[in-house]
Parts: sequence; structure tokens; C-alpha cells
Amino acid sequence: MHDEFDNPDAPAADSQAEEWVSKSQLKRDAHALLELGKKLVQLDKGLLAKIPLPDNLLEAINSARKIRQHGALKRQLQYIGKLMRKTDAEPIQAAYEAVTSHIHADTRQLHKIENWRDRLLGDGDQALGELLDHYPHADRQHLRQLMRSAKKEQERNKPPRAARELFQYLKALVASL
Repeated sequence: MHDEFDNPDAPAADSQAEEWVSKSQLKRDAHALLELGKKLVQLDKGLLAKIPLPDNLLEAINSARKIRQHGALKRQLQYIGKLMRKTDAEPIQAAYEAVTSHIHADTRQLHKIENWRDRLLGDGDQALGELLDHYPHADRQHLRQLMRSAKKEQERNKPPRAARELFQYLKALVASL
């Protein structure tokens, strides 16, 4: 008889133990959903349209975009977080990452180009040699001319027209690969 009482209770206890999540973990999850909600509010409307959102969540996000008062916006973001907890957030997170991945790649690309421009202006011929190793089809003379003009502009405190031209040339050079 004792076994009969233990056996029915044992599976229930095991299922409760597997489902138990700490209060701290629940708070971390809620905070992550709140952060995702903030990112969705800041996202461009065209990109937001590509993310599968329930109607009530989309309406809350659009309402948050219109709010200018800090306290009211904070409350609306909390409401968005609450709605996010009630929905399956994994597809939303995956769609957000897919939509914004090209933005991050573009940003990394621009930082790479800025780094090359700064190195060319700072290190001179050494950086030019390394650039030509990476991009052998680059026009050495044009690059040198842009580098000299940009350095003269810096020395004379003039607007960085040549540095911008150098950046645009490097941008086209990197895009050509």
C-alpha cells in the first residue's frame, strides 16, 4: 500500500522539479524580453513589418513610438514586455536578428573602411603596402594623391574633402571584392 501512494506522487514531483525555474532566471528572461521590446520600438517601420508580431503587440509598439514623455514611455515599454512574456518570443527574436544582421554587417564594413583610411593617413606608405597586399587591383597613384591631399587639409585645418574622397574610394574598393 505504501508503494501505491509513492508511485502516483513520484511522477508529479519529477515533472514539477523539471519545470521549476528560479525567480532570478524569470527576472532575467523578463528583462531580455523587455530589451527586445525596446529594440522593436526603435526599429525602422519597414523592418518591423518583416517581423511576425501579434496584433496587440504591434499596436503597443506603434503606440510607444508616439509617446514622448519618459515616464509614459517607460510604462508602455513595461506593457510591451508583459505582452512579450505572453507570446512565444523565439520566432520574434529570430526574425529580429535576421532583419538586423545586415545592418550589423554594414556597420562592421564601414568600421573596416574607416580603419583603413585612418591607417593610410597615420602610417602612410606602410599601411598603403598592406592595403595593396589585400587589394592588388587598387590604384596606387590615386591613393597616394588622396593621402597627400588629406594630410595637407589636416595641416591647414581645412574641411576633410580629400579624406572623404579617400573613404569613398576605399568603400568602392572593398565593395569590388
